[in-house]
Amino acid sequence: MGAAVPRLRENGKRGWLRGAPPPRWVRVLPPVLLVVVCGTELASKRPVDIGFLLGVIPSLAVLSYGPLVTALYGVVVVALLVVPVFQLNHPGNTDLLTIVFIAGLSVILSLVRSRRDADLVTVRTVAEAAQLAVLPPLPESVGLVRCVGLYRAAQRETLVGGDFFDVRDGPFGVRAVMGDVQGHGLSAVGTVASLLGAFHESVLDQRDLTEVAARLDRRLIVDSSRTEHAELFATALVLEFSAAAETVRMTSCGHPHPYLLRGGKAFELDLEPGAPLGLGFFGLSPPRVRTVLLEPGDRLFLGSDGMSESRDASGAFYPLAERLTRFAQESPSELTTHLWEDLLGFCGAVRDDVTMLVLTPRTEHVTG
Repeated sequence: MGAAVPRLRENGKRGWLRGAPPPRWVRVLPPVLLVVVCGTELASKRPVDIGFLLGVIPSLAVLSYGPLVTALYGVVVVALLVVPVFQLNHPGNTDLLTIVFIAGLSVILSLVRSRRDADLVTVRTVAEAAQLAVLPPLPESVGLVRCVGLYRAAQRETLVGGDFFDVRDGPFGVRAVMGDVQGHGLSAVGTVASLLGAFHESVLDQRDLTEVAARLDRRLIVDSSRTEHAELFATALVLEFSAAAETVRMTSCGHPHPYLLRGGKAFELDLEPGAPLGLGFFGLSPPRVRTVLLEPGDRLFLGSDGMSESRDASGAFYPLAERLTRFAQESPSELTTHLWEDLLGFCGAVRDDVTMLVLTPRTEHVTG
């Protein structure tokens, strides 16, 4: 299973960026009110002066129905008030004209709302496609590495924020990256796109893993120089698997450490990180590369600081290592889903982008 961006897209349904229909109770309110008023008037032995409530039905229909259905409600309301067979009330000429005016105005408002909603759907669809072009869902596997990712942007109604990840195959092996750009939301999308583009090129061109990180650093410095006092920076974690996926080489530029899931336990892999990207210190303190020998069944977990730095109401940090051990035996997709749900339960509200990436190498010792 690939990256979950966004949740509704996982099930093949319409993305929530494209809008959603109104709540069911809003749609059923006009017919329910119509039935209640009519039933009360007809069932009561004494005159019950509640027919005036019929006048609000066309206005309620505007919230969830198109102009045709709204006009139909208006015709039904007027007929119930004036046709002798149905006459539920005895409105005066002024009252009747007011109801007719409200019904007509409701049809116009419904027409305007329908056109606005159609335009909004178009705009949001284009925005969703553009954001997914920046950070497309991960494939199920890249080379000998199975991939499962989860991405939750902090800013509502956006798919992409300041975090990014990707997994690509190239002439020097399968490489993966996870990073976190300064800030979050739409303001960081351009920087994310630029860094991912630099990563894609370096996967094909750069033989050494440190050079891949250097390419990202150079890209960010160049982008930052275009804007005065931009001060752009980002953290990144870059991985490279061997041809047989028996070893993984890792280097970090200020990013949270990855975890090795082995035998139902989670082990934090300490790296000697270099400075964050974009600060101009890469040449002074380049990151060290660490090589880890992988065993059959091993998995690597990469997470953003949106997880490790989340706090509960008391100020305690989210116990990521403990939770990883708790869910280590689950499948990668269940692991990311349960971690996200557990994080929400722990913090209540997550105010930063949250990114998870689970990489499962299929070594030559493992069949299938």
